[in-house]
Amino acid sequence: MMLLKQTDEIRTETEEEAKALIENYKKKSFEEGYEIISYTSTLKEKKCKGEVVEQYVINKIVKRWD
Repeated sequence: MMLLKQTDEIRTETEEEAKALIENYKKKSFEEGYEIISYTSTLKEKKCKGEVVEQYVINKIVKRWD
């Protein structure tokens, strides 16, 4: 059995952390033998009575092995 594709979904607190996370995955891809075929970062907000009470970023990174 062989792993072909994997999607990681990771929460970060800021957009700067999200950028650093993606760069880290890109660097590790050479060492671990996978290719990043797509990634997205989505800003999420939790509101209470119209006011933002929590803000975070959801990062989805899709890796593929040949």
